[in-house]
This record gives sequence, C-alpha cells and structure tokens, in this order.
Amino acid sequence: MEHLIRVTIEDYGYLAVFVLMVLESACIPIPSEVTMLFGGAAANATFAASLPGSPPHLNFLLIGLMGPLGTLVGSSPAYWVGRAGGRPLVERWGRFVFLRPHELDRAEVWFADHGQAAVFVSRLLPVVRTFISLPAGVAEMPFGTFSVYTFAGCLPWTFALAGVGYALGSRWTLVERYFRPISIVVAMLIVVGLGWWLFRRARHKRLEGADKR
Repeated sequence: MEHLIRVTIEDYGYLAVFVLMVLESACIPIPSEVTMLFGGAAANATFAASLPGSPPHLNFLLIGLMGPLGTLVGSSPAYWVGRAGGRPLVERWGRFVFLRPHELDRAEVWFADHGQAAVFVSRLLPVVRTFISLPAGVAEMPFGTFSVYTFAGCLPWTFALAGVGYALGSRWTLVERYFRPISIVVAMLIVVGLGWWLFRRARHKRLEGADKR
C-alpha cells in the first residue's frame, strides 16, 4: 500500500492526494497518514529531486488543502445515505445489534447537542474519522454545517502530517511507522468495545426471553 501511494503521488501529484483522501474517507483502507506524510515530503524540493523519474513540483500549501477537500468529497456519500435513510435506516439495521428505540432517542438528543463537536473532533482521530459521516446524516445535521466542521476538523490533521513529511523529507517513513501501531490499537479497542457491548446486549436479551417464559 505504501509503495502504491508513493508511485501514485509521484505520477499524479495533487490529483493523487485528493483522490486517495476521497477513497480513505469512503471507508476504503488507504491510510491518510501515508498519503499526507509522503505528499508533504514530495513538496520538499531536496527530497523530490532524489525521486526517480520527473515527479511534478508540488506546493506544500496545495498539498495540505487537498487533504480536507478529498475528505469532504469522500465523506459526502455516507452523509447523504444517512440523511436519506434517517431514523428508519437505523431502526431497520439497529435491531440486528439490539439497539432499542429509547437508546436511539437518547442518541438523537446527544447528537443534536454535540454533533458539531463530534464531527470536528472525530476528524482528528484515526479510524473514528472515517465513520462519523453516517450518523451526522441520520441526525440531519445541515450539510453546510457538516461540510464546515468536516473541513475545519481535517485541516490540523492534514497540515500537521504534511508539515512533518515536508520537514523530514526522505525520513518521512520514520513517523509513519509510529502512526501505524496507534491506528491498529485504536481499531482493536473499537472492535473489542463493540464486541463486549454486543455480547452483553445479547446476553441481556436472552435473559429477558427466559424470564418471559
């Protein structure tokens, strides 16, 4: 994956960074850490001169902006799916993970109060940042508000990564190696947490069924 990202950016420059960030935000496992780190490194003239072939000259500011723009475009389909399906979508599929109507009510109230902060903060978190668009759509957050907070939340993330890549140049992979285990740990914690929640909910449902008999 790292090699594919590098070659794509070397060949297509800004367009590659934009498309890769679109795909990552559409839940395709393309790590934004690698895309933005290498994009920033490729804007470093010294490092770019050492790359094979003739990669296009890249501007650091434009590389940084391609990140949030790509994220916004890639996140939009999930937002509109949630917006079109709304509460019925969650009720239809939520029952398979034992979501109850009163829990959906609480979630709606919470998102109405904290949705803007949730969208902004989630864009700074590995793994979580990819999946916030659907609940934002279900909660019917105005698309303009969703777009603003998505873009604003991505700016620190993408510019920080691109800045580190630019500063390190050929040594950009050192940082990527640290991000990789962090992303894996976050993903594992989410999976374990969901698994434990589903186990407890399924157990509670079985006990309710036994009491009724």
